[in-house]
Amino acid sequence: MASVARKPKVLPPLEWLAPRVRLTRALSLACFFGLIALLVVNNLWFANLHGARVEVILAIELIPLLLLLPGMLMGSARAHAWTCFVVNIYFIKGVLAAFDPARALFGWVEVLVSLGLFVSGLLFVRWKFQQDRRLAGEGA
Repeated sequence: MASVARKPKVLPPLEWLAPRVRLTRALSLACFFGLIALLVVNNLWFANLHGARVEVILAIELIPLLLLLPGMLMGSARAHAWTCFVVNIYFIKGVLAAFDPARALFGWVEVLVSLGLFVSGLLFVRWKFQQDRRLAGEGA
């Protein structure tokens, strides 16, 4: 059998990509900071920590996000991609909390915020790389 050469996919025009990159970056930052705020508010005022120190729990929950913060603020596509991996921890934590009647509301909010961060971050990465390829002259 002869192998068939694939044609490269056509990149969308910059006029189409630019607003989507801006929107998904704004949404991912909003969800990123929303997740941080949700964790802080929940642990400071609502969570039953059973005697654990609040600052220790907050550090454990926030360190992964704080490590990604500089890249997220700079608009790095790689930081957004890593955030898509890390946010799965919070999604799983939210699903587990959603099945506990005492924490169901927090759990579902955490699921929705982490899902929003995952989707917006993933779309940002895709469109940002396409925009960078366009700006480099590919597909022109």
